[in-house]
Amino acid sequence: MTYENRLQEVISTVAPVDINREKAAWQRQDSLTKPPRSLGVLEQLAVRMAVIQKTVRPQASERAIVLMAGDHGVVAEGVSPYPAEVTCQMIANFAADGAAINQLAAQASASLVLVDVGVAGDVSAVKGVRAAKVRPGTANMALGPAMTREQAAQAVLVGVQIVEELVARGVVIIGTGEMGIGNTTAAAALTAAFTGADPTGVVGRGTGLDDAGVAHKAAVVRQALMVNDVGSLDPLGVLAAVGGLEIAGLAGVFIGAAAHGVAAVADGFISGAALLSATRLCPASADYAFPSHRSVEPGHSVLLGALGLRPLLELDMRLGEGTGAAIAMQLIGDACAVMSGMATFEDAGVSGEEDHDA
Repeated sequence: MTYENRLQEVISTVAPVDINREKAAWQRQDSLTKPPRSLGVLEQLAVRMAVIQKTVRPQASERAIVLMAGDHGVVAEGVSPYPAEVTCQMIANFAADGAAINQLAAQASASLVLVDVGVAGDVSAVKGVRAAKVRPGTANMALGPAMTREQAAQAVLVGVQIVEELVARGVVIIGTGEMGIGNTTAAAALTAAFTGADPTGVVGRGTGLDDAGVAHKAAVVRQALMVNDVGSLDPLGVLAAVGGLEIAGLAGVFIGAAAHGVAAVADGFISGAALLSATRLCPASADYAFPSHRSVEPGHSVLLGALGLRPLLELDMRLGEGTGAAIAMQLIGDACAVMSGMATFEDAGVSGEEDHDA
């Protein structure tokens, strides 16, 4: 069986959430010892988690963040001020607990799963990195497809498999993060391809480009879209043509989470492009996804609009790695704790609105 056929089998198992469960969830929320809807978005988060978990007492206590790493052939076009070698160097930093995501994951009580799905260099000696390399980096999308359809499907299935293992361990909410020099270019190309936005509206500074660099990057994205004729491709074809291996892997995390009925939290622009890809491959996966924050990368707002999802945070972040997801997971955990642990008016013997005259 081909990887593509296996992926289609997984997608066929994903069902939308049962929206009818919202009524019972809101009934519990509105019976808790607080003015109705006084916790605003926290209540909405908890209700979404309740619907996903099919319970009025949702939990978010077992957490993991999956950080996918992969390199991009398009860096040959000068779209990043950093060399591709930085991907390997940062993986070693993650493994040594030296990066921002390590600190934020620890604060969020989330285990960090490091995955080599497409790093160009050899990181096999780095302890704690899962070896799942589909190929050593993508090809240059400005000259042709970044990878084959089978390679894209294989990378997606890496994410699906990791989710299966995490769920078996008891994880109920999964964050997403990434590392890969050049991946904002792939994210911009995917966003433009899936939304029809002009490259100039989705390309940002990435790791620190100046104005001339941004203009050049937009021209590279435009060339990649044209060379690969993305308008004629299906979602997997688009992902293969202008995506990244780590982006495909994270798309698999979102699809896998949906298949297993657990929540998945997107980080910023790169993870958002993975979520956008996942929803094009498997529309029902959007029901299980939470966008953590709005990146300052302009393409992120474009894809969030296309997804119709509201980010939880506005912190002017653009680091990636899963940093925004780690922070958002704590908020989601807070929301679940309130909904699950608070007493109702009846439990506490406290008078509610209906117990006295207006």
